[in-house]
Amino acid sequence: MPGPTTEPRNGRRRVAVVGVALSDCGRVDGPTPYALHAQAARRALADSGLDRSVIDGFASAGLGTLAPVEVAEYLGLRPTWVDSTSVGGSTWEVMAAHAADAIAAGRANAVLLVYGSTARADIKARRRTSNLSFGARGPLQFEVPYGHTLVSKYAMAARRHMHEYKTTLEQLASVAVQARANAAANPDAMFRDPITVDEVLSGEMIADPFTKLHCCIRSDGGCAVLLAAEDHVPDTAKAPVWILGSGTSVSHTTMSEWEDFTVSPAAVSGRIAFERAGVTPADVDIAQIYDAFTYMTLVTLEDLGFCAKGEGGAFVEKGRLLRDGELPVNTDGGGLSACHPGMRGLFLLVEAVRQLRGEAGPGRQVTKRGGRLPEVAVASGTGGWFCSSGTVILGR
Repeated sequence: MPGPTTEPRNGRRRVAVVGVALSDCGRVDGPTPYALHAQAARRALADSGLDRSVIDGFASAGLGTLAPVEVAEYLGLRPTWVDSTSVGGSTWEVMAAHAADAIAAGRANAVLLVYGSTARADIKARRRTSNLSFGARGPLQFEVPYGHTLVSKYAMAARRHMHEYKTTLEQLASVAVQARANAAANPDAMFRDPITVDEVLSGEMIADPFTKLHCCIRSDGGCAVLLAAEDHVPDTAKAPVWILGSGTSVSHTTMSEWEDFTVSPAAVSGRIAFERAGVTPADVDIAQIYDAFTYMTLVTLEDLGFCAKGEGGAFVEKGRLLRDGELPVNTDGGGLSACHPGMRGLFLLVEAVRQLRGEAGPGRQVTKRGGRLPEVAVASGTGGWFCSSGTVILGR
């Protein structure tokens, strides 16, 4: 089939990612979340080579009473287009889709997406405690009193997949092992020492079948992504990474309303994104997938179409997710090893862009046959307990 196109469609402007950056990540005890937002934003703007005056759109969530108004004020921005969509970990893919549509339609010219959190430092300093649930109002009131926590919901879904398709604990554990292997060469990753399947399986039980290493880490950190109309691309410091297509979807909030624990909303957002991008999963060179738990990676790979439903276990256990594997996944180490400050979706976009640009660094950069750089990437975020999904296809 023909490769992806970045030609204007129906008179709409093309949209590119022109700047990406991380703030300090991992163990960051000093700065406030606002400071991490600012650090990431400054670095992303510098990465783009554009002047801050081009930014007329701003998107942020998770900080302040009037997000993103408070964060924009802190950054000294006065945007005329804003987005504060908050759907958990998929927030940033959904925001990227909104921003790309706004830029394509001429509603904005350059939109800055920023996130920052001191989730780890706040707990260490006793400024907050760990939350067991998202709240006890609305539909959640029927589950929370019985101890139905976030991790237990993912654990139930994983157990259902194991029952339905004979997925094994060893296969789930291999996801964590490969994420750690990918993190080994990432100087920004919080955990880089290798782990084994046996170590994952023998760890402290968190929620059956998840032991500690099946679960994401808790870190501090932030990042920023700048999207701009094609008009600005000639002025950017680096080659653009184009938004080829995107899709969003929501599924449920009450577990009893989830029709099938083995299917995530990525099955819908992915299909839409691939159709709009004009590519298929076979065209994808790298995948950045939300991985708060090992099961998320496995089932999202199925739902995006990289393997058939029920074959995720066999797919992940053969080293395919490694940097030099058949389908490199979470090449920075993901939320399981690199960083997870609370909502990780924006980090997926940063890593995808860096890989497509060839900027991942020694021992970490993915290459295709002949040493060529990857050309197409997918970033797929998940929110809540598979409640929402946003999928973005990017290409050079």
